[in-house]
Amino acid sequence: MKNRNSKSINSWYNLSLMAVLLLAGCDLIRIKDEVPAADAARVPVARVNQAYLYRDELAGIVSPGTSREDSIVRMESFINSWVRKQLLIQEAAKKININEAEIERKILDYRFSLIAYEYQTLYIKQNLDTAISTAEVEQYYKENLDNFILKQNIVRASFIKVPKTAPRTNKIKDLIFSTKDKDKAELKTYCLSFSTAYHLADSTWMVFDELVKNSPLAEIPNKVQFLKSNPYYETSDDAYLYFLKVEAYRISDNISPLEFVNADIRAIILNKRKVALARKLEEDVYNDAVNRREFELFK
Repeated sequence: MKNRNSKSINSWYNLSLMAVLLLAGCDLIRIKDEVPAADAARVPVARVNQAYLYRDELAGIVSPGTSREDSIVRMESFINSWVRKQLLIQEAAKKININEAEIERKILDYRFSLIAYEYQTLYIKQNLDTAISTAEVEQYYKENLDNFILKQNIVRASFIKVPKTAPRTNKIKDLIFSTKDKDKAELKTYCLSFSTAYHLADSTWMVFDELVKNSPLAEIPNKVQFLKSNPYYETSDDAYLYFLKVEAYRISDNISPLEFVNADIRAIILNKRKVALARKLEEDVYNDAVNRREFELFK
């Protein structure tokens, strides 16, 4: 489920990535006709025509504590990447008109966006209320039911896959249907000991196709009709026995149960709070600047 608010906050990540790439590449655009006198004492490690990469520019490329072998690999990778970028930039300069003023403007814009994002991230971290009540989740669910339409069939069910060679397989059905605590405990112990895959029914809703993958049940052509007609089902293949008991099911294109989308709703609410905090920070900074007359617009 996509949400307009989540796109707002995610756009900051995209701006950050673009800013890093632009800032990292901006020096590549400035191709020098000759080595400046100030660079004469510096030790070059690579050259592409008249563009040089110097040893002091490699500071910080390798983290402290990195092994000698890994350091060499990391340095070689960085230098090779620098050479490739320089070659591409210089080739581009021959083939297209580069508006350096426009590029500088974009770099400046992305730099501002990156700095603003870092500050907003810190502000949100310090002020975000992460406590979300059950009532708030339920209210959001009721007010946005159309956003929670199932795209797949889901079930609350028990599913057990055991080798045909496992002992006491004739007892599995009785244990699945039993409501006695001791039988439930015995079934879980049995599954832990002998099953290849299992899930025992609880309050958790699961996508039906995920539950029965790698079994003959995954190949059933009409799963909707199957779920409506088979609260219990057994089948087998050459090596395994399969047991399925469906406690409840919901068909695709119907409204999802709250329990199935609970985590999604909490994430949405949290993200809306982040967006609201980011907007509040921007408004507060602007209003404070207005009150202190820190800026003015000239006609």
